[in-house]
Amino acid sequence: MYDLKNGTFTIADHHVLILKHGIARLKNAGIVFTSEDYQTRTYSQKKIKDAFGAGTKHTILSRAQGKADLKQIFYTYPGLPYFFCEAELEGNSLSGNLMNPLEGSVIMDRNINTRDFPIGWRTLFVPFDNDTFISYNAPVITTARNQVSAEVGALYNNESRLGIITGSVTHKVWKTGVRSSYSLKEGIRLAVLGGYTEQSLTRDTISHGLLSGNSILSPKIFFGLFDDWRIGMETYAKANRLQEPPVVNPWKRATPVGWNSWGAMQDKITFEKATAVVNFFADSLKDFQSGGTAYIDLDSYWDKMLVGGLSGDYSMLKRFATETKNKGLKPGIYWAPFTDWGFKSGPQRKAEGSDYTFGELWTKTGSGYHDIDGARALDPTHPGTQQRIAMVIGKLKDAGFEMIKIDFLGHAAIESAQFYNPKITTGMQAFRVGMEYLVNQLDGKMLIYAAISPSLASGRYVHMRRIACDAFKSIKDSEYTLNSVTNGWWQTYLYDYLDADHVVLGTETSGANSIRILSALVTGCWIIGDDFSADGPWKSQAIQRYQNPILLEVIRDGRAFRPVSGDREKKASSSFIKVDGQTIWLALINVDEKAKDFEINMKRLNLNINEIYIARDVNLEGNAKKNPAIKLYNHQIIKVKAGNAMLLKISRK
Repeated sequence: MYDLKNGTFTIADHHVLILKHGIARLKNAGIVFTSEDYQTRTYSQKKIKDAFGAGTKHTILSRAQGKADLKQIFYTYPGLPYFFCEAELEGNSLSGNLMNPLEGSVIMDRNINTRDFPIGWRTLFVPFDNDTFISYNAPVITTARNQVSAEVGALYNNESRLGIITGSVTHKVWKTGVRSSYSLKEGIRLAVLGGYTEQSLTRDTISHGLLSGNSILSPKIFFGLFDDWRIGMETYAKANRLQEPPVVNPWKRATPVGWNSWGAMQDKITFEKATAVVNFFADSLKDFQSGGTAYIDLDSYWDKMLVGGLSGDYSMLKRFATETKNKGLKPGIYWAPFTDWGFKSGPQRKAEGSDYTFGELWTKTGSGYHDIDGARALDPTHPGTQQRIAMVIGKLKDAGFEMIKIDFLGHAAIESAQFYNPKITTGMQAFRVGMEYLVNQLDGKMLIYAAISPSLASGRYVHMRRIACDAFKSIKDSEYTLNSVTNGWWQTYLYDYLDADHVVLGTETSGANSIRILSALVTGCWIIGDDFSADGPWKSQAIQRYQNPILLEVIRDGRAFRPVSGDREKKASSSFIKVDGQTIWLALINVDEKAKDFEINMKRLNLNINEIYIARDVNLEGNAKKNPAIKLYNHQIIKVKAGNAMLLKISRK
């Protein structure tokens, strides 16, 4: 409902008020103004049909003397619990880096069971990327007070699950923040921030790049009210994929499984050790590799197998790839295409595959450069960066690799004082240029897996993405990963697959290993990481645990589990559920140092409270032992040992 007199709008759903005093806030030529600052407004509409269905495009054109014209555009679709909005400035010689299409006060009508509003409501924090071991968070809004989430935010009640979801569905130009704030005077306010940068969130040390021209369009914003905020987040993820479809080749194979060298081998990798792992898979883990598309992936330090550096002789790697394929497996490799790890050696070093020096390729940020994780960012628009990518990817394809794990992609999204290509002025524009170039060089020849990378913007360019930062073998590692699944599981609808990082068994307790395995299964696929070229208990454990056909059945659809609860803040939910046809999977995870009783609450699980189900405890410790089936009913107590996990396969009686 738009007030043409005052330039404000109200959002409602079936006459239930959600947000009042909605405005757009913008900046042009250094001057900030809002939709309220205009004198005349006219409304028009037209019918549209797009990826979201048949709908209506509503446009409010605002004009004032001395100001650029402002268009506020709303896209509505009958029957959908969400709409989109964006703002556009039109005029001469425009220049700005702030376009907030939506700001307002959340009110939530008292007639829809919100007596505790805002007390008890939570605000979801989503990181821009998965670097520096950053965690998702879901604090109570009255405690958080003022929080900015990257690209998307949620306000929800964990008990009723009612929730508001809002965020950007376009990531080619802008970085977007979602601010949720609370005060006794103003209550809850939401603001979707087009052009948001902050070093602790987006890693940028300078402000967002300027957009200029005779027309500037804001990010396109999703806004919806959902009876279950979890469904809302999944709907938001699907909307992203519809709005910006993948440019990567479609994935048509089974769920990826396999091994990555960074789990335990790390910098000790050699040709002999890597081929020993291949032989172990071929001889001792045949049933595991038959559960999906199986890859043996060489992570960082594979260049130790080169002669003459990145532009040199790849014959040893080619031999590894050939032997891997001869064993019925697929060879994988790793690279960080937008980083310079040797920048401390000076700018005059020649960038491989080009006639440029690395100093010419470095992304310029003000008076300096962008350094994080021990590497310096390379300008994705620079021909030297692109020539280097073309050379390395060409050699890896020629060697026969069928998977690539690409890392530190956030370096490609950093804001720059000046990119090589003068038409590129924002970090996300540069990211798009770099990633599209990389995907084109790969030419559909490999599974593309993103490690450290932007959470949402990477969806167009890769098949698979790691949900968090490095995780190895401890319960603490697993809980960190599960925090990301608890609050970021919905990205399973943005990517073909999410990954929990390599599962390492090592010499951990049986319970810790069960938690680690289950942390992978609930994420959606299964990559392992022990050093199988060396003897140790992890070998027999892997043979015993990894070939359970029921565990491989869990990841067949490649989808992540939903969290049962969203009230764990920076910790992880202890229960996750997935419905796969007639099968219901329920994961119960106890990271505590004492046994825990789990109450089966059928209503919380979205199951019939009056129905009795048949459940079997899937054996996480091996593939031989079969536990007896039990009847599962509402309010039943299931006990899980200290530092352990349980997976129930549930079917209707």
